[in-house]
Amino acid sequence: MDHKEFNKAMGALPKSGASDKLQALQDLRYRWIMESYPETATYRGYPGFEEHWTDQSIKGIERRKGQTRKLLAASRHLNEDKLTDAEKLDYQLLYQDLLLEVRGYQFPEHLLPVNHMSGIQRSVPGVLNAMPKNTAADYQNILARLEKLPGLIEQTRILMEKGLAQKLTPPQITLRDLPGQIRALIPADPKQSPLLKAFYDMPSSIPAAQQKRLRTRAVNFYQKTLVQNWQRFAEYVERDYIPNANTETAFTKNEDGIRWYAYKVGKQTTTDLSPEEIHRIGLAEVRRIRNQMDAIIKKTGFDGDFKAFTDFLRNDPQFYYENKEDLLKNYRDIAKRIDGELPALFGTLPRLPYGIKPIPEYSEKSQTTAYYQPGSMEAGRAGVFFANTYNLKSRPTWEMEALTVHEAMPGHHLQIALAQEQKDIHPLRRNKFYTGFVEGWGLYSESLGYDLGLYKDPYNEFGALTYDMWRAVRLVVDTGMHQLGWSRDEAIQYFMSNSAKPEHDIVVEIDRYLVWPGQALAYKVGQLKIQEIRARAEETLGNNFDIRQFHDALLGAGALPLNVLERRMNLWIESQGGEISNSQPAVEASGQAALN
Repeated sequence: MDHKEFNKAMGALPKSGASDKLQALQDLRYRWIMESYPETATYRGYPGFEEHWTDQSIKGIERRKGQTRKLLAASRHLNEDKLTDAEKLDYQLLYQDLLLEVRGYQFPEHLLPVNHMSGIQRSVPGVLNAMPKNTAADYQNILARLEKLPGLIEQTRILMEKGLAQKLTPPQITLRDLPGQIRALIPADPKQSPLLKAFYDMPSSIPAAQQKRLRTRAVNFYQKTLVQNWQRFAEYVERDYIPNANTETAFTKNEDGIRWYAYKVGKQTTTDLSPEEIHRIGLAEVRRIRNQMDAIIKKTGFDGDFKAFTDFLRNDPQFYYENKEDLLKNYRDIAKRIDGELPALFGTLPRLPYGIKPIPEYSEKSQTTAYYQPGSMEAGRAGVFFANTYNLKSRPTWEMEALTVHEAMPGHHLQIALAQEQKDIHPLRRNKFYTGFVEGWGLYSESLGYDLGLYKDPYNEFGALTYDMWRAVRLVVDTGMHQLGWSRDEAIQYFMSNSAKPEHDIVVEIDRYLVWPGQALAYKVGQLKIQEIRARAEETLGNNFDIRQFHDALLGAGALPLNVLERRMNLWIESQGGEISNSQPAVEASGQAALN
C-alpha cells in the first residue's frame, strides 16, 4: 500500500465511537496486510493483487514499518471501556500484535531474507502453485508474476549483500544445499520446472490455441530471462555469500543477539519465559518421556538397552517402505481411519477438505519430515498435508500415525480450517497464526491419538513418544545452541541419544533450529499450556467435563496468544460451573502483557 493510499485510509478513520473505530482499524489492518504482502492475499483468496510480489526494496520495507507505527499510534487512542467483551478481545489482540511487530523493528530481520528453510527459492513456486488457474485471465496473472520475478530476485540479493556487509547471515554450515535448491527451479526442460507447472496442466475451458500462446510466452520468458536470473543468484550464493557467511552457529553471537533471541522466544511462544527457564522445562520433559519410552521397550520384550532399541528402529527393514507411493498410501489410510473417529472428540468439524501430497522434489532433501499448507474456501483450494518421500530409509512407519494426527486431523487442518470458517470473528483474526497456539495444538493433538484408536502397536506408541520427545529435545537444544554455548555437534548427539528419529532427520532439524531461532520452542510450550488448561477443567468440572465442548471452546475463537487463551478458557470453565481462583487478566489494559 503506497503512502498516498495509506494516508487517505488513515484520514478516513472515525474520530469518535470506539466500536466504529475498532472495526475501521481492523478493516484497514487486514487490507494493509493483503496489499502489502500479495503472496498472503493469494493464499487467502483475497482478489486484486495476483500480479504482484511483496516490495522487498529498502524503501518498501521502511514504508511498511512507518505505516505499522502509525497504525499502532492510532490504536492507542481508543476508549476500551466503551467496547463489548468480544470487541475488547479484538482490540487487545490488534494492539498486542502491532506492538510486538514494532518492537521487532529494532532488529535487522530483513537482512536475513534467505536460508535453506525459507526464502524466495521456497516461496515463489509455492505461491505460483496456489494461484487460481481457471481462466485465461488467471494465467495472465501468473505470467505477470513470472515477469516480475527478476526484480524480486535482485531485491533479495541486495538485502543479502547488506546483511553480509554487517556480518549478519545464517550459519555457513546450514547453507550447503541452497545453491541446489535455486538451480532445481531452472532445469533445462521447462516442463520440469516448478515455476511453469501451471502451464502444462491447463483446464480444457481455455481454448487450445490460447493455451499454446500462454505456454509459449511463459517458456520464452523462462528460457531467455528467468534461467539466467536464477543462475546468477545461485552463483552469487556460491561465490560470495556462502564463503563469507558466519561460521558461528549461536544466534546470540550476532550484534545485540541476546536481546534479539529473547525477543524471538517471546514472539514465538507468546509467553515471558526466558531461554534458561525453557531449557530447564525441556530437561524435565526429556526425563519424563524417557521413562515412558523405557517402559515401552520393556513391554516389547526387546533384549537390549535404549541405544540398541533405537538402532533397531532406525535400521530394521520392517519399518520402511521401498517405494514412495506405498508410503503416501499408508498416510492416506491412517487419515481416513482418523476421520471416522473425530465426532467423539469434537462437536464442530471443518467443512474444508484436505489432501496428502509428497513434498516437491526441488526442496525435499533439506526439508523437514512434513508440513501443512492451509487451504482457502475463498480461493477454492483444499488444505494439504505434505509428506517427505526423500530417502525412504529415513521415513519409518512407526512415526506415521503421530505425524498424520499432527499435520492433518485433528491437528493443523482441523484447527486452521475451523478458524477460517469462524464467520463471527474478523478476517484479521480468522487467519492469524500464533505459533505457540497453532503448533501447541498440533502437538497436543498427537496425544489424542489414543482416543482415536491409534498407537495400538507398541512400535507406533513408541513413535508417538519419539515425537513428544522430539519437541522436548527442541527446548533443550535450541536454547542450548543459542543461549548456553552448545555446539551443533553437541546438539545432534543429544538428539540422537534421546530419540529414535533417523540421523538425516535429526541433522535437518538441528539446522532448522539454527536458521529459525526460537520457532521450535513454541510446540512443547504450547502443548504444555493446553494440557494444563485441560487438567484444570477436568479437575474443576469433574463429571460435568465434556471433551467435545472443551475442544470446541478451545478452538472457537481461532488462534490466540497463550496468555489470552488461558484467560478465555478460565472464563469458559467458570461458565460451566467451575471455580477458578486467582485468575489473572490475559492482557492488561495497555495490551503489553507477555511481550516484555
